[in-house]
Parts: sequence; C-alpha cells; structure tokens
Amino acid sequence: MNNFDGNRNLTHQVAYELGTAIVQGKYRVGDAFPTEAEMCTQYDISRSVIREAVKMLTAKGLISSRPRQGIRVLPSTQWNIFDTDVLSWTLSGRPSLGLLLEFTELRSGIEPEASALAARRQNREAIAGIEEALARLKLADIGEDDPLEADIAFHTAILMASNNRFYIQLRSFIQAALRVSIACTNQIKGVKAGSYDDHKRVYDAIDRGDAPAAQAHMSALLGEALELIQASIGARTSTDGQLPSLG
Repeated sequence: MNNFDGNRNLTHQVAYELGTAIVQGKYRVGDAFPTEAEMCTQYDISRSVIREAVKMLTAKGLISSRPRQGIRVLPSTQWNIFDTDVLSWTLSGRPSLGLLLEFTELRSGIEPEASALAARRQNREAIAGIEEALARLKLADIGEDDPLEADIAFHTAILMASNNRFYIQLRSFIQAALRVSIACTNQIKGVKAGSYDDHKRVYDAIDRGDAPAAQAHMSALLGEALELIQASIGARTSTDGQLPSLG
C-alpha cells in the first residue's frame, strides 16, 4: 500500500482513503464503486481488512453494502456528519461556503443558549476556563498565542460551562469544524483573529450571571459571521452563478 503509515491500523487507513474520496466527490451517488476484490488488489491487503473498512463506512452512513447489489455511495443527506471522521474528511478538502453557512447556522442554534446556561449555572471552575481562553485571545492580539487555537478554546469552554451533557458531547464536533470555520470567516474579514472585545462581552455577561446578555452577545458574534458568509456567497454567486469552494 502506498503512503500508509505502518503504525496505523490498516482498516482505518483504508477507511480514511475511501471515506475522503467519497466526501470529496471522487465517488458520487450512482457511480460505480470498487468491489471488495478490486479493493484487495488495489491496496494489496486481505479481504477481511477491506470488509472491516466497508463496515466502518457503512456505519458512518457513507455507503451501503448488500448482497447482489454491491457497494453504493449514499446521498450526503444520509452521512453521519456529526461523526468526527466524516467531518474531518469533509473539511480536509476545500469546503464550500454553503457548508460553512450550514455549520454557522447550527452554531447559532447552540452557542447562544450554551452561553445563557453558563451564565445561569455559574460553574466557577468552568467559567475560569472561559476566562483563560479569553486571556489567550488577548495574547493572540499581540502575537503571543495562536489566534485560532485561542478562539476554539473560548467557544468550547462555553460548551463545557453550560453543564449540559448534550452540548458538552458536541465539543469534538465543534472543535473540528471551528478549525476551518473560524479561519475562513477571518479570511473573509481580512483579519487574523476574532475580535477580543466581542468575546469579552460574552465572557463578562456569563461571569456576572446575566443570561439574556450572554445569549444576545453570542448571537451578535455569530450573526456577524453569518452575514459575512451570506454576503460572500451572494458576491461569488453573482459572478459565476456557482458557490465556489473557499481557498
């Protein structure tokens, strides 16, 4: 097998290669997909490894595999986009502005409420985590911390401070998507880091227990990102009639 890290499990390596190819459009719905025998030859590995990789991709909603029907790529609406592998494979290419818009819409439905919950529940240890991330954003302004990592730390700390197990379980998904989302929106704005002052307003409201203000400030923060993406989509669509990929 070419370019495979010998320290990683072969099944996961095959699943990674096939999964990336599917989500990035190499194999489309209705296209012919390699048979198990063909993949054994292509990767020069046993059928048992291929079958395990196929099971993994089936569990993630990317393909179906049935007797006499072979392997078929499923529509993206059936993919388990909350699976961190599927998400990272999707984002490892050049994600479209449309995908970025959908993700930011999801954040707008989650993070303002998480901010309000953090303000109400006043878990001081968790709020200290938000404060630490805010301090990192300040350092990033003067080049002494990584602006992207600081921004991600701030938003995931708020999920933790919500004390809501469902929001907390989303943190890996949010972290993975934020790596692309924040970088792209900052690129659109022409800045290297998110606004410290805007983030501080969210933190201050949480710190003093003002749930409505925390919710409103986070909504405003994400609302700006939504407006930037929508404006960029409008501008690029009017140019060539298509939604291009970022980059």
